[in-house]
Amino acid sequence: MKLILSFIVIYIMKWCFILSISLLYSCNTSSSKRQYINMEKNTTPPTVIKTEAEWKQILDAESFRILRQSETEYPHTGKYNNFFQKGKYYCKGCQSYLFSSDTKFNSSCGWPSFYDVQKDAVRYVQDFSHGMQRVEVRCANCDGHLGHVFEDGPLDKTGLRFCINSAALEFSPIE
Repeated sequence: MKLILSFIVIYIMKWCFILSISLLYSCNTSSSKRQYINMEKNTTPPTVIKTEAEWKQILDAESFRILRQSETEYPHTGKYNNFFQKGKYYCKGCQSYLFSSDTKFNSSCGWPSFYDVQKDAVRYVQDFSHGMQRVEVRCANCDGHLGHVFEDGPLDKTGLRFCINSAALEFSPIE
């Protein structure tokens, strides 16, 4: 019995040590190299305001569900997920310029990912849905839900990953 208890104690101590080292490492890397999201940035109210019926007239069902009802498309299904043509990405609801293809990168997360956004193009909202704590990204012009931003993007750029729904975007190629 003592032998079994000894093995259990050693096993628990081993996992506590591994978890504490992992936590220490993640705290050190994120605090020194990541750009933290400024939740106060761009708090001006949206300029494009439409009724639900008006939005339904101009948006397809999937885009309405995402932009206006804050839903999310299934991973790896969006048309811009594995799309890397040069151009600009606009909000599908109001045509505001949001992202440049120069900031798009392959994160393999299942949604288009960008490490930067156009100045004052989005606003950030704390999101506690689905039992998580995240930062939602909304179009500053029409308040459409675009996706979320995480602090696990390329460290040699901003350190941010704007994880955006394809159905919330329109692409315009560079001539």
